[in-house]
Amino acid sequence: MTVCSSCGTTSPDSFRFCPSCAAPLAAAAPRHEERKVVTVVFADLVGFTAQAERMDPEDVRALLAPYHARLRTELERFGGTVEKFIGDAVMALFGAPVAHEDDPERAVRAALAI
Repeated sequence: MTVCSSCGTTSPDSFRFCPSCAAPLAAAAPRHEERKVVTVVFADLVGFTAQAERMDPEDVRALLAPYHARLRTELERFGGTVEKFIGDAVMALFGAPVAHEDDPERAVRAALAI
């Protein structure tokens, strides 16, 4: 619990402002931050969106499931982290959360593998 220095109201730690007087509450301890060089791989299937628009959504999902699994396997094999899938597109990071000296090379090798 946090006590407001302006009015003395007690508030949960998650509150940023006092619910009684709207004064800013003490900031939480700063998070640990790092500067990293990160390589991003983005890939998608050419023409898939147009094809998917003509398909049943369940069929699209069934078609994409093994594709997503294979992409994840290949990207992780080279040390990448899949950040997200958006339909047929994938975005993967090399260098975060774990950095390697050769992350750009790993990213290129993974891209060639997929």
